[in-house]
Amino acid sequence: MAMTLRLTDEQEAHLAALSEREGVSKQQAVVMAIDEAYSRRAHRAKLDSAIDIVLDRYADALERLGK
Repeated sequence: MAMTLRLTDEQEAHLAALSEREGVSKQQAVVMAIDEAYSRRAHRAKLDSAIDIVLDRYADALERLGK
């Protein structure tokens, strides 16, 4: 799928620096950034869910430890 990506001059400079540092094209650098951001957010969502389960399960114990 083709798409147009509109960037500010600063974003363009960041993209150019990133692609050069990684040794990939700008297009590939954008794809890598998208994949990385998605993975981080998915991981964070799983972590948040696990934390909610633990806090719910051990709420009484955590409250007693806090006193």
